Amino acid sequence: MALRNILIHPDPRLKKMADPVANVSDDLRQLADDMLETMYNAPGIGLAAPQVAVMSRLVVADCEKDEDASPNPLVLINPTVVWTSPDKSVYEEGCLSIPDQYAEVERPKEVEIEWMRLDGKTQREKFDGLWATCLQHEIDHLDGKLFIDYLKPLKRQMITRKMQKLKREMARG
Repeated sequence: MALRNILIHPDPRLKKMADPVANVSDDLRQLADDMLETMYNAPGIGLAAPQVAVMSRLVVADCEKDEDASPNPLVLINPTVVWTSPDKSVYEEGCLSIPDQYAEVERPKEVEIEWMRLDGKTQREKFDGLWATCLQHEIDHLDGKLFIDYLKPLKRQMITRKMQKLKREMARG
């Protein structure tokens, strides 16, 4: 496993649609392992392949927040939301590609997602709470959408300017 660099907004790759994964390969399994290690190290609860500059429809997540619980990593290949509840919930979201910036985003409270697992089999499951929010957030990444796209223009511009400044500071070392 290896830590991958996480792209920081604004980066044009974060606004592009990711390509479907044709088949599960050893390279894809390695990417999933690297992404999980990168996500846990960040630390975060979700990471999409475009965030590590790989334009494939792959997401990893682990929303197990209980200190005593074992990790519960989930790898989703070509995930699609097949159902959303009419009920909404609001979570304060953050993003590893937009460090230290948070905002409340309203999303469906429950979702049903279908995806391919690393063994090539299709799985379908309902999620609620933090899992539902996280997976919607990560699937948005696969479609070139960021959580700040849900915000009012002024707030979005303010966060983008902060990220531009952060990138300049990082470039200077």
